[in-house]
Amino acid sequence: MKILFVNKFFFIKGGAETVYFQERDAMLQAGYQVVDFSMQHAENKPSPWEEFFVHNVDYHDSHGLMSKIKAGVDFIYNAEACAKLNTLLLRERPDIVHFHIIYHRLTPAVIGVAKRFGCKTVLTAHDYKIVCPSYTMLRDGHVCEECLTGSVINAFRHRCQQGNTFKSLLLSLEAYWQKFAKNYAMLDCIIAPSEFMRQTLLRKLPDARIEVIVNGIDANSIVPGETAGDYFLYIGRLSREKGVPTLAQAQQKMQETMPLKIVGDGPLGKDLRTRFSGPQFLGYMKHGEELNNLIRGARAVVVPSEYYENCSMSVLEAMAFGRPVIGGNIGGIPEQIRDGVDGYLVEPGNSDALAQLMDKLAADPELARRMGINARQRLEEKYDLARHMQVLQALYQQLVGETK
Repeated sequence: MKILFVNKFFFIKGGAETVYFQERDAMLQAGYQVVDFSMQHAENKPSPWEEFFVHNVDYHDSHGLMSKIKAGVDFIYNAEACAKLNTLLLRERPDIVHFHIIYHRLTPAVIGVAKRFGCKTVLTAHDYKIVCPSYTMLRDGHVCEECLTGSVINAFRHRCQQGNTFKSLLLSLEAYWQKFAKNYAMLDCIIAPSEFMRQTLLRKLPDARIEVIVNGIDANSIVPGETAGDYFLYIGRLSREKGVPTLAQAQQKMQETMPLKIVGDGPLGKDLRTRFSGPQFLGYMKHGEELNNLIRGARAVVVPSEYYENCSMSVLEAMAFGRPVIGGNIGGIPEQIRDGVDGYLVEPGNSDALAQLMDKLAADPELARRMGINARQRLEEKYDLARHMQVLQALYQQLVGETK
């Protein structure tokens, strides 16, 4: 079987790319034929098919009316991506085309190209783009479902894209075009990494085939921590929806004394450093042994999200290292954490409740150690990468009607 993997970035930019390369590399190791299709970028990993990669479309650098119009058209329908994908399909003739993040650069128009060629098509929904023009279901730092329950013109009306009128209009126009073109409805299967994501997408695409395949971590490659650590840890974007201000406030309200280490950067970075003297802000840190040791040495990892997370890789990474997780009771996180067993669920935005849970783990290292053991077992049973790949391969085989 030959699989063509499609993602707009061909380097690790975030959790979506982590999953993308996990699947691509595991398929190669399993003996499947793998073909790449992506966008040109200076940080790209090497690929035998990079000659087919499309030019980098950067909407932020568009100046002048004509430049903006061209960027706007490419934002909705990238003709170069469609043409190059068609050429690649003619040459390689894959059985399956598996899409990951494709909007705004490659554009969902490439789904129609693959379908017309006769390939089976799969898309992993890493975010809420199918139901929300700005893909986060957020407005002014709070959960918003207006485009899911009403018109996508709301993205323009509320200026959801960075408060910019032109960019927000483009999002609404793109969403109208996708509704007309029915690219997402053409897919043979959509993979939702959480049941929450599946149910959300079904509200927009009630007739679609949507299968839950949770994200995975290679448990065999990670040695968990053996003892309870001596600090709390947050890893991620420093933004309002991630709940970082709530976390910093919670540390201030704790009765127990325990350090809080914050890894990452983002729009609130400067403000948080000014407002809060308690946390240790360590800045952005690449995946590697230094970050692994930080996770391994934590008392618990805190994922205080205040928006609809899907299947959080931060939660899974903490579980792999045998660390309990305090997570926001929102989106897909409650599917990952068993409250009181391998971590705690907390009401989003409630710094008092979060402080109480942090106090509980700070005061009882044995409780944290037991929860960490449970978390690792949970990962091995439900979120191991080998299991993820078995389910994905079974889906591929069912779609093409063959066994390998």
